Amino acid sequence: MAVNAQQVKELREKTGAGMMDCKRALQETDGDMEEGIKLLRKKGMASADKKASRAANEGLVDSYIHMGGKIGVMVEVNCETDFVARNEEFRTFVHDVAMHIAASSPRWVSRDEVPEDVVASEMEIYTEQARATGKPDNVLAKIAEGKLNKWYETVILLEQHFVKDPDKTIDDLRRELVGKIGENVEVRRFVRFQLGEDLGGC
Repeated sequence: MAVNAQQVKELREKTGAGMMDCKRALQETDGDMEEGIKLLRKKGMASADKKASRAANEGLVDSYIHMGGKIGVMVEVNCETDFVARNEEFRTFVHDVAMHIAASSPRWVSRDEVPEDVVASEMEIYTEQARATGKPDNVLAKIAEGKLNKWYETVILLEQHFVKDPDKTIDDLRRELVGKIGENVEVRRFVRFQLGEDLGGC
């Protein structure tokens, strides 16, 4: 299907992808803007996976203070080059992540940071909850696994839904940024302080 320049321009503005990528995406989706956005996001995510093995030793440490000084966050996000570390989109992403941490209080960056005993304890609780419903034993593990995945969405930073756009997770935003800037981006660590509470973070 033929697509016009205005459609390509609109898709570029919405996604930040290159003109030819936008044109191809619209041709592949018969001019459907929403499907074109989805296709570009999928391609961006694929390129994010490919870049994940590349070393990210540059980056930025940013902070966010919320609620009149009652909550404070510091976060380190890494990229591959100092050039990207100075990029406005990268800096906006880092600050958005810091603000999100202040609002959503995650406990870990990713699943591999969660201690095994914590996962085992959660699974035990969810298995008991599933058993209490009277469901047969052969489906208890599946129910518990589903509950565990839901729990991960509340405590894992990369799996939380972004406070400014709940349709996307923090990892979706990270992958989209990788697709735009062409470098690996990693949220390395954060710490969150809340006045009057025990210190937390990772």
